[in-house]
Amino acid sequence: MTRWLDEEEQAAWRAFYSATTLLIDRLDRELQHEAGMPHAYYEILVVLSECPGRSLRMSELAVQTRSSRSRLSHAVTKLEARGWVRRRDCDDDKRGQFADLTDEGFAALAAAAPGHVETVRTHLFDPLSPQQVEQLKQISEAIRQTLKG
Repeated sequence: MTRWLDEEEQAAWRAFYSATTLLIDRLDRELQHEAGMPHAYYEILVVLSECPGRSLRMSELAVQTRSSRSRLSHAVTKLEARGWVRRRDCDDDKRGQFADLTDEGFAALAAAAPGHVETVRTHLFDPLSPQQVEQLKQISEAIRQTLKG
């Protein structure tokens, strides 16, 4: 039996969907305009920058960026062409590879970060009260927990 949304749930869903898609679109456009990279590339650089040695196995990078292996491989190829990431083979597994963030990639991330953070602050946090920020965190965590499974 279908559990249809009531009027209040429908309004909440549409507001949530609209807000999140508009925010992600804005983040992507701003990063593309200001730093010359899509948000997906920025996310790869961030994940690598936070790893020990700025290096991560490609399969784990795909998991952490919620990307298919083929999509990640394509993105890393583009990042390699820019000199921001370098691939290297795993010593203990001939099929595996690591992605390493280069110094140039770290510099590109450092240059892009201030504008990205300002966009996030302007469009997500500035319109909210401190109480709403706490509610947003709690709501987001509750949703995330149901989807992690």
